[in-house]
Amino acid sequence: MKHNKKLFIFIEAVLAIIVISLAFIMLRENSSKDLRRVSVVVQGSDGRQWAAFRYGLEMAANDYGTEMVFANTSDNLTAEEEVEVIKREIQNGADAVIVQPVPGDGIEGMLREIDNKIPVMLAGCTASVNREESLLPVTEPDNYSMGRTLAEELLSDYNGNIEGKTLGIASENASQEAVINRMDGVLDVLEGEGAKVCWSVSGSLEETGENPLDKQQSVDIVVALDDRSLVTACSFSAANNLHGALVYGTGHSTEALYYLDTGIVECLVVPDEFNKGYKSLAEASKSAKYFFRKMSDQKISYKVIRRDELFLPQNQEILFTMNQ
Repeated sequence: MKHNKKLFIFIEAVLAIIVISLAFIMLRENSSKDLRRVSVVVQGSDGRQWAAFRYGLEMAANDYGTEMVFANTSDNLTAEEEVEVIKREIQNGADAVIVQPVPGDGIEGMLREIDNKIPVMLAGCTASVNREESLLPVTEPDNYSMGRTLAEELLSDYNGNIEGKTLGIASENASQEAVINRMDGVLDVLEGEGAKVCWSVSGSLEETGENPLDKQQSVDIVVALDDRSLVTACSFSAANNLHGALVYGTGHSTEALYYLDTGIVECLVVPDEFNKGYKSLAEASKSAKYFFRKMSDQKISYKVIRRDELFLPQNQEILFTMNQ
């Protein structure tokens, strides 16, 4: 009986050694692979608003020895379509994915299922409407603080007195976590200041075709909470279709900077899109290379830029990254 027990213990020990050895070999192979493939999935991949973000991705890919693939997507990507693109990228050999999640029912759950197979890093916003409920890592600015900063700049321009002023708020998607938090920041600052928010519109704010901005009453100020909304509002203003409304907003494209330079947008709050790309890919590369490594949230900064500050030395880097 003692002999059988010793034999059993011996066999168990040998099996344990084999399992540990195999795990070590697999981990070693995983960590020694020279080139990892990280796919990036965003809506409207050809858009110029991704220039600085993409440049950051490319620089990080070079620094970390990673193959970066920028997936081809349409301007009106749905949540289901986005997930299908990600699955296709996995089939093509992606070891990790960076995703700017498209708002939609169940998108958080779908991305978490993918995260069980390969690492998923979110960029720009969480998949969950409530940031505190998101279980996936994200690289983004403090969107609430961005909204507060934008509203504080607006108040400053009016010497703190916007009593009786009327406002309109524009966004591409009002259910996106980043937009929700920016909106909260704006409204918290303006609460009790005597201004009236006459409308808040959300949708595909294109310069041509049916546009929700066409149907709104005249206001004194339009606040745009994302780059595409800002560019569209400015194009309306340039065509005298905003009836003299001043435009404030967040943006990170060359078009946004053009409208700032020409005086059509009063103030621009610009997130650091270069570092959004760089930090996202750095985290994804490390996680793809080392199997047991978990990615963590990454914060990026933002800055306020005025027309007379646009070409100052401290803004040259952000201008450079947007034009790559």
